[in-house]
Amino acid sequence: MLSNLLHINTLWVMASTMILGIAAGGIGCLAYWKRQNLMSDALSHAALPGVVVAFLIIQEKNLLLLVIGAALSALLGAFFIQWFSNASRITEDTAMGMTLSVFYGVGVMLLAIANRSPGGNQSGLNNFIYGQAAAMVRSDVITMIALASIVILIIFLAFKEWKLFLFDANFAKGVGMSIRGMNVLYTIVLVTTIVIGIQAVGVILMAAMLIIPAVSARYWTHSFKMMILLSSAIGGLAGAFGTWVSSTGSGLPTGPFIVLTSSAVFILSLLFGKEKGIIINFIQFKMQQRASQKKHPLAAEKGGSQ
Repeated sequence: MLSNLLHINTLWVMASTMILGIAAGGIGCLAYWKRQNLMSDALSHAALPGVVVAFLIIQEKNLLLLVIGAALSALLGAFFIQWFSNASRITEDTAMGMTLSVFYGVGVMLLAIANRSPGGNQSGLNNFIYGQAAAMVRSDVITMIALASIVILIIFLAFKEWKLFLFDANFAKGVGMSIRGMNVLYTIVLVTTIVIGIQAVGVILMAAMLIIPAVSARYWTHSFKMMILLSSAIGGLAGAFGTWVSSTGSGLPTGPFIVLTSSAVFILSLLFGKEKGIIINFIQFKMQQRASQKKHPLAAEKGGSQ
């Protein structure tokens, strides 16, 4: 295991998934407060047809071009979700579910066609479903690190704008901020994070990489800034650790290990998080109950006798 960890390619891949996890954790907080957690799931599935179409056009596995194809497909999915919810009686969550199913079905059908084409079986396109970071080459790693770093910069440099956009849109309008522009920027960074992560994590589990760190961080703080930092840290830890486990010769997909690591942190947060963690809440309740009994002993004795 140690020799695998020290292998230079493994270190590069771990670095890329760690930075991806940091970006996903930050974007996940934005999606959490925008109440669009299902959107990340829908767009990750909607990216699959774009990946396969891009491969069928260029006939080679160039991650940057495949990411562009995935981004266009995901943006098309976002357009359909918005159009369905605005132009019909269909609610937004229903539109997301429809888009997720239809785009993913089309993607699987196209994937079967691509695998029958010359070189299709050796293309590694199946890794985009479940994720396999170990299959990434140096150019893939550089592309992922570069794009994820841009997303992280956008999140932290525009922190004040995100805070206004998410929590006080009316005030943001009053100071001249374009809400439509912020929505466009939010969609772009969300789609970018999703499409750069689907090879490492897979379209099925990419949504978990966005959602779980943010929900876990929520159990530890009420501060938006601290929540983003904690969520990013949890995502980065899960990305690096999950990749290391996947690269120790098991040959198993990377995505499940990353999600399991995130889930373990979530369970700890659910139980011990200082903001409404189950065990912490129970301990606080018992302490308050004892304090109340000491302060009002007669009332406690009367209640006990009844």
